[in-house]
Amino acid sequence: MDDPLRLRLDGNALTANWRWLAMRSGPAACGAAVKADGYGLGARAVVRRLSLAGCRDFFVANWGEVAGISPIVPDSGVSVLHGIRPDDMPYALRTSARPVLNTPEQVVRWRLTQRPCDVMIDTGMNRLGLSVQDVADGVLDGLEIDTLMSHLACADEDSPMNAAQLAAFSAIKASARRRSLANSAGICLGNSYTFDLTRPGLALYGGIPRSEAVGHIKQVAFPEAQVVQVRCVRAGDSVGYGASFVAPSDTDVAILNIGYADGYLRGFAGAGTCGQGRFPVLGRVSMDLVAVDVSGSDVGEGDWVSVDYDLPAASAASGLSQYELLTGLGARYERRGF
Repeated sequence: MDDPLRLRLDGNALTANWRWLAMRSGPAACGAAVKADGYGLGARAVVRRLSLAGCRDFFVANWGEVAGISPIVPDSGVSVLHGIRPDDMPYALRTSARPVLNTPEQVVRWRLTQRPCDVMIDTGMNRLGLSVQDVADGVLDGLEIDTLMSHLACADEDSPMNAAQLAAFSAIKASARRRSLANSAGICLGNSYTFDLTRPGLALYGGIPRSEAVGHIKQVAFPEAQVVQVRCVRAGDSVGYGASFVAPSDTDVAILNIGYADGYLRGFAGAGTCGQGRFPVLGRVSMDLVAVDVSGSDVGEGDWVSVDYDLPAASAASGLSQYELLTGLGARYERRGF
């Protein structure tokens, strides 16, 4: 059965984005963050496409996400950013994926396996990671570390914290095969931040992390919704919950099969557009429906309408971050492409 809501995915754009990020990474290898089901677009399809392009390092949040991509990529190329819980150990030991150790307790737990791992060092974000003092105290002694990493807190801004974190990470005395600091925005900061391996996420999927990426990163995800009904709203009549939109004149209104349950959130009310800017969103966004002004067009019941979802523009219109816009896309879309 055909779904009335679909997400057109441009695999060529995804590959082109990774290749640009790989070029910007200089001599460093370029990996890919595919957590949250490939930022909402489908991790298996993303991994398959990027593997063909030459990507060999993939990053997920937890061990359940390892299982999702294992049929596509060797486990040895997968890092689990949230580390290792006691409950994760039986599954983890059946794979060759590496935990990114974040706490002394995780280090103790994993050291007994005598297997390679990755390690996160907190250099100022105060989110995940061992402290610089932990390293100085010898917490990592005896570990076989594949990748030593940290995470930039302000890479999307011109902040002095970027240089401070770079200096702190560079000064860490620990033995590892590789070092990794840069996410998408960090790659744009220049080769002093790229070390041996980069970890882009947002920019792979069409997000613009910094101005340096403008003109190079291509849109990947294109939502399209089917028209449920077209009606004429008379001048003075309202549309939707709260009667927040009142027609200034007779208006042809199409009701689209998309709403906040699909990640098209209320932030688009009165701000979003469809059909490449031709059809403004009218009134509030409902759970499953959106009203748009199609006056002067031949849009009818059953037609498909593109939902404008260029990430920077949609972010500015809705007040939502580019990350939220991607990962919030729901399960009701029929995903096509890749």
